Amino acid sequence: MGTHLSIDEVALSQGELYTIVTNKKDSLVVIVAGTKADQVIEHICKIDYKKRSLVKEITLDMANSMKLISKKCFPKAIQITDRFHVQKISFGGITGN
Repeated sequence: MGTHLSIDEVALSQGELYTIVTNKKDSLVVIVAGTKADQVIEHICKIDYKKRSLVKEITLDMANSMKLISKKCFPKAIQITDRFHVQKISFGGITGN
């Protein structure tokens, strides 16, 4: 699974939302249909606690649901806000110019 993960939501075919956890080697760790925290937590917690406890860092956006998922599923990991969202706020939502 790895010690450094990323968690995000993505819209796939026909606008369906999924929550995706990847490691820093861009390997898929888990994909869950939907973004509701309780459902995502339920699925991720099926992974052995010992493995989840080895995660040191998880990168995420600033959504409260992602923070909750990270806290519940990877309790020993520090949470890092991804650069894209920090820049978006820092520049008032302006990107690309």
